[in-house]
Amino acid sequence: MKPTLLILAAGMASRYGSMKQVDGFGPNGETIIDYSIYDAINAGFGKISFIIREEFLDSFKAIFEPKLAGKVETDYVFQNYDLTQFGIDYEVERAKPWGTAHAVLAARNQVNEPFCVINADDFYGFDAFKKMADFLTSEVADDTYSIIGYQVDRTLSDHGSVSRGVCQVEDGKMVAINERLKVYFKDDGSVAYEEDDKEYPLDPNTRVSMNFWGFTPAVFKQSEPMFKAFVEANKTNPKAEFFIPLVADGLIKSGEASFKVIPTDAKWFGVTYKEDKPIVQKSISDLVENGTYPANLWA
Repeated sequence: MKPTLLILAAGMASRYGSMKQVDGFGPNGETIIDYSIYDAINAGFGKISFIIREEFLDSFKAIFEPKLAGKVETDYVFQNYDLTQFGIDYEVERAKPWGTAHAVLAARNQVNEPFCVINADDFYGFDAFKKMADFLTSEVADDTYSIIGYQVDRTLSDHGSVSRGVCQVEDGKMVAINERLKVYFKDDGSVAYEEDDKEYPLDPNTRVSMNFWGFTPAVFKQSEPMFKAFVEANKTNPKAEFFIPLVADGLIKSGEASFKVIPTDAKWFGVTYKEDKPIVQKSISDLVENGTYPANLWA
């Protein structure tokens, strides 16, 4: 059974929904999401599942169905505010849904095979998709999940600090993940992070999470009680978000599942600052020139 790619795209909906051209990075206006899907298909994924807000279904279909028809199966998962589906009998007023692990839970009735989760607007590189597809077809189990570990120095911006989930790895497994809110290059090219106004060095080979996770559908039942407890604890905190690292941390601590850290040397691209956009365009242009991608992705 081929694995499924679950794309966290509910946050992109407003950009797609206005039907303005989402930021194009490729030579023919290809978005970052296009490159992820292209890599996933070539790596052996059998289905692309978009997690979106329901009101943007028609917009998404109009953009993606013509490109992907005949190439891969597509599906759409809706993330919403309805807590009754989780047996919670009260409402919580919020400006946005409950975060990435809540988005994954939204897929619990539609995804029945091993799957991976990625962000819609991050460029991950083919190596990561291939390694994850191999893991999901040969190694994954209900108590053995994975995360793609990027080298921290291959994920930073030259234009300011970024937040990164820093993985603590022992014997190839993640034993903890710590969110560092300010990680950056120093003037001498070394990497550091700041916490409580103090600067700490960070080995450039340190593995960080770019939200690229591998699971079986067992994670839905494992994480649902955590979500209910999270809602109860945060019903008066409208900005609290139930993130995937919280689930991973809970599963590691309880011994329910371990997380293999799959290393990649791929360079991650993302647009944290507006100054990053030309750099991403140039990086993709170089990959087209060296033959990694065709000039016209879906031609």
